[in-house]
Amino acid sequence: MGSRAELARQAWWKRRWRRDQAWTSEGVVPFNPGVSPVTDPAEQLRFVMAARFEKRRLLSRSEAHVLYAAERAINTADLKWRVMAQVSLGEVLSSPDARAYSAINSKRVDLLIVSRFGDPIAAIEYQGHGHYQGTAAARDAVKKEALRKAGVRYIEVTPENGPEDMTREISRIARSLDAALPAQITEPLAAHKW
Repeated sequence: MGSRAELARQAWWKRRWRRDQAWTSEGVVPFNPGVSPVTDPAEQLRFVMAARFEKRRLLSRSEAHVLYAAERAINTADLKWRVMAQVSLGEVLSSPDARAYSAINSKRVDLLIVSRFGDPIAAIEYQGHGHYQGTAAARDAVKKEALRKAGVRYIEVTPENGPEDMTREISRIARSLDAALPAQITEPLAAHKW
């Protein structure tokens, strides 16, 4: 029997293989990232109508546990923040450098804590037992640096972390933001007109 790390690695590759498959009339074929994207809406509809689709889980079970821990920590601290899942960095970061932006545009963070106004506060990444394989460390470094430059905190969660660690980290971030924000930003939501 293999080691725990080896079993986790095999499970990770199996999940990745399933995720990277595409259905065609011939059955399952590997996803081909080299295929040019179809931009014409009529062609897109034709391809979608001819293809088979299945729903996929947005988060792994472990990532979902981290989401719930973050939500509980936010509620416990009585913060008016929200947690979003699988957020594209291209949607929440910008850069005047087109090459730098293209480097992060398609990357995602597992979870993103946003203020009640939708401003990114902290990214949360779950690093499971089989996470650091291939170029994962380099991809994470790109995300971390872009988030750091934008002033978005980065929280790395491992299987060894418990809910109390999440509560402690979110409380620490809230305290640091309270000290840095002007009073009008922290006033109650009811004071704002929609």
